[in-house]
Amino acid sequence: MILYIAEKPSLGRAIASAIPGSHKNAEGHIQLATGDVVSWCIGHLLEQAEPDAYDPKYKKWSHDTLPIVPQEWKLIPKPKTRKQLTVLRQLIKQADQLVHAGDPDREGQLLVDQVIDYLGASAAKKQQAQRCLINDLNRPAVQQALSQLRSNQDFVPLSTSALARSRADWLYGLNMTRAYTLQGKQAGYQGVLSVGRVQTPVLGLVVRRDHEIAQFVPHDYYDVWAHLWTSAGAKGSDKEGFKAKWVPSDSCADFLDEQGRNRSKPLADNVATRITGQPAEVVSYKRQQKQRPAPLPHSLSSLQIDANKAFGLSAQQVLDCCQALYEKHKLITYPRSDSRYLPQAHFAQGQAVAQTAVSNMETLQQPQFREAMTQAVFTRKSRAWNDKKVDAHHAIIPTQKQLTRLSEAEAKVYQLVCRNYLAQFLLPESYAEVRTEIRILTGLFVARAKQITEPGWTCLFPKKNQPVSPEAEDEVTVASLPVLAVGDRLHCERGEVVTKQTTPPKPFTDATLLSAMTGIGRFVSDPQLRKILKDTDGLGTEATRAGIIELLFKRGFLVRKGKAIHSTPAGQGLIAALPDSATWPDMTARWESELESISQRETKYSQFMTPMVDSLYGLLEQAKTSSFHSLKGLGDGKSQWKKSQSNKSQWKKPGRRRSGKSGSKTTAKT
Repeated sequence: MILYIAEKPSLGRAIASAIPGSHKNAEGHIQLATGDVVSWCIGHLLEQAEPDAYDPKYKKWSHDTLPIVPQEWKLIPKPKTRKQLTVLRQLIKQADQLVHAGDPDREGQLLVDQVIDYLGASAAKKQQAQRCLINDLNRPAVQQALSQLRSNQDFVPLSTSALARSRADWLYGLNMTRAYTLQGKQAGYQGVLSVGRVQTPVLGLVVRRDHEIAQFVPHDYYDVWAHLWTSAGAKGSDKEGFKAKWVPSDSCADFLDEQGRNRSKPLADNVATRITGQPAEVVSYKRQQKQRPAPLPHSLSSLQIDANKAFGLSAQQVLDCCQALYEKHKLITYPRSDSRYLPQAHFAQGQAVAQTAVSNMETLQQPQFREAMTQAVFTRKSRAWNDKKVDAHHAIIPTQKQLTRLSEAEAKVYQLVCRNYLAQFLLPESYAEVRTEIRILTGLFVARAKQITEPGWTCLFPKKNQPVSPEAEDEVTVASLPVLAVGDRLHCERGEVVTKQTTPPKPFTDATLLSAMTGIGRFVSDPQLRKILKDTDGLGTEATRAGIIELLFKRGFLVRKGKAIHSTPAGQGLIAALPDSATWPDMTARWESELESISQRETKYSQFMTPMVDSLYGLLEQAKTSSFHSLKGLGDGKSQWKKSQSNKSQWKKPGRRRSGKSGSKTTAKT
């Protein structure tokens, strides 16, 4: 008898429906016509034992019992699902062959592996177990997955990586939370000071951003624009006007801020006056034809980011919508994916999937999809189809399921999934990028223009929601430029000084916080670590990021104000009390990199866990000397938020002000 073990009942039912014959529903499983059985886990059936399961003395929180490091790890059944565990125990005993059908990710691999091991499957059964990777709950896709079983032994490193993560999180979170809660209580803080290797660095990102905003001192800066005219053409063509922006020379360094912006108005006035009425010469002119490919299909994080930008949906709302679209409506593939690529074998289904998606979009009154469909080229293979970048799961894409009734939020999320998929079959955006440098007296002026020649995939994207181009527009970009050549003589009609003011960093939103979590290399403090991190290395996993953000709100460490996310006094106090290693993402980014190495067979479990446990002793000693004065009298972070709004100066701390350099000299050359 073959026993298929799914992670959830919905997946178990999908497996059963994909196998021909008349089936019989039974308690916690389905009897197949073939004599085989499908059962499931109802999510996590097992959980890490609490400290007092190892020793009753751990029930009381005390510095004297820290750190708590189990010598032999214990799992215990979850009370609400114990009955299903009993069902699986009997079925595993009867089975001749096991098929692991957990979700196709790190956590799904460990979840079913632990159940098989906990319930005493023989070494032979575990060795012969097979793995079924299902990304789409519709019958044809499940049947295909069932025909492509792999040895479960191939995924042992993935399971080991998840096990290391789970145990390390337990050790770090439990010990640090107890240590800092005890210290906080001594200082008068009424509540649990939750510390986690992912949640705390995320909180640190927000707290530091709030500090930057509170400390920010705006300053004026001054751009100089030259208003230029070409000469009349040889055949009597009209003169053409355009403008170019002054680029300060090295001799102006004393007047520039850290971003190279001129802070001296007398200097700007001097430059504008000197160039007025002067001849000018083109010293450089480049026109390049470029293309921008469509954005890739979505991973969960990219979908959460886009949905927050477009519709204001939180990360958790998007995850909830995705689960419904996957399990209930069967309109999208597996949603907790960190991949944005597709297997080559899927390409043959592209037109059929796109046609179904467009039909569903018409039902949702999105006619632009039908218009885009007329421009689609289904023989064109975009960069999304790449077997080298696909393993257990691929990007989130539509299925060939016809639309059923959706909630408003579900429809919005589904629209984004369909949009990025259909875009793969549209032409690239084509444009001409023109850049010219102009010399006026001794000063250099620059202008750049982007002229669209073929909109391609951008017809599906409202302009405000289009992905940022690598050649993103900046302050030297103008609407258009005439055709020029090096050596052309121009006339500067006048110089213009434009006064601008620096603006503070923007508060985090769900979109920007998720972006920070998925590309954490930008925020680590160690430059050497920053070099080795990949663009995709991040804090947490696709499956956990939304929950981590929501947990910080529940703990009272974060609050929302419109779309903006801010830290509360309790959150700020906790970050102030913790050592830098706990509040910066360096340690967590290094963990994620090492956990990925375990899954790729490059690092062993012990090589990760041993130094992690050793470092815990030092962290706990630091806790005993930390200052918690800023937490005195606080207990409910949310209730402190309104109070903090009337006294934002409490966020300020001594340090360098982000206001750039200053200067008053005006004699520098242009």
